[in-house]
Amino acid sequence: MTLIIVFISQLSFMLPTKAIEITDYKGKVLYLDFWASWCIPCRKSFPWMNDLREKYSEDELAIVAVNLDKDKSLAQDFLEKYPASFSIAYDPEGKLAKKYQIPGMPSTIIFDKNGKVVDAHSGFFAKKIPEYEAKLEAIIKK
Repeated sequence: MTLIIVFISQLSFMLPTKAIEITDYKGKVLYLDFWASWCIPCRKSFPWMNDLREKYSEDELAIVAVNLDKDKSLAQDFLEKYPASFSIAYDPEGKLAKKYQIPGMPSTIIFDKNGKVVDAHSGFFAKKIPEYEAKLEAIIKK
């Protein structure tokens, strides 16, 4: 699937629009996270995803967090408070969220190295971090 989304850097300026395809990540695990500026659990998931970015190389794990706010300035304000060391995409029409039937924020879909969906979860709970990490580690090691 090709979807046009705009990347936002952690410094809150817009980068050029780029078409994204899940197949672009073939050969690495893709952690695709959906979030919004009003999402309270996202305030905790972003630091954890930053930790993942430090733990795994970009050759092993790609992390893309897709913002669904209709007003990109809300996403930029969030990123000023909760910076990201991973890729941020902006999808104000929610096309990708609709494709994957995202039930709420945050929601995550994990693709294996062949681009197949192998895990998904909705919400972010600190007490489940060991479970999230164990699943992700197993997928990366395959």
